[in-house]
Amino acid sequence: MTQTLSLSAVTRTFHETTAVDRATLSVEPGQFVGIIGRSGAGKSTLLRLINRLVDPSSGSISFGGTEITALRGRALRAWRRDCAMIFQQFNLVDRLDVLTNVLIGRLAEHGFVKSMAMRFSDAERTMAIEALDRLDLVPQALQRAGTLSGGQQQRVAIAKALVQRPKIMLADEPIASLDPANASLVMDGLRRINRQDGLTVLVNLHTLDTARAYCDRIVAMRAGRVMFDGTAAQLTDDVVRDIYGIEGLAEFDAGITSTAARATGRTREPA
Repeated sequence: MTQTLSLSAVTRTFHETTAVDRATLSVEPGQFVGIIGRSGAGKSTLLRLINRLVDPSSGSISFGGTEITALRGRALRAWRRDCAMIFQQFNLVDRLDVLTNVLIGRLAEHGFVKSMAMRFSDAERTMAIEALDRLDLVPQALQRAGTLSGGQQQRVAIAKALVQRPKIMLADEPIASLDPANASLVMDGLRRINRQDGLTVLVNLHTLDTARAYCDRIVAMRAGRVMFDGTAAQLTDDVVRDIYGIEGLAEFDAGITSTAARATGRTREPA
């Protein structure tokens, strides 16, 4: 059966706020999908709904014929392994070396005792080194994760997700706090994995230029609703103005990026 990801009228409310409003999408295997929108548009909640980090208030999510919204216990844990999540904050253990951080992505395959003892096989260590090699990070394998630059840490996070052997990779604003050079390295890594492995990738992005440069398909959200779903070529400046207002372009390409930089306390990051 084709492993299509399908969302049907998915809604998530938090008290009086509707974060995602009747979102309907169908994502075919191997697509690279960029999700754009202003802060508060519902992008992050949408990815968390797919990964089941939050549950929908209504609607249905399925993958390859499996009803994701019905999963519980072990089946839900297996889905979170198959649907790897990369966060803006990297989610690494700073005091551990890079190789061990990547190997943590294998813990879902282990029982409780092995997980607590952090015991990994030679085959898993080889898998982790290969993942680091694909992201040009083998020289940093024994370096503490906390000593790396932000861009390097995000690539470690991608390698960690990769060793889960996922069927889908979700990236929640993975370049929001990175300078352009490091952002390009992260996006190049995601696109390379997408093309070489045929892995479905959904990534939340702040900037239109990045979405147009990397994504086969762009989904635009506003106030929790899907307002546009098409190719980069179809997302013309006129369409953006229609969806977001005339100030939309400036907000995406400058304002939000500046806000992210202020939130991290820096405007540039060492390579």
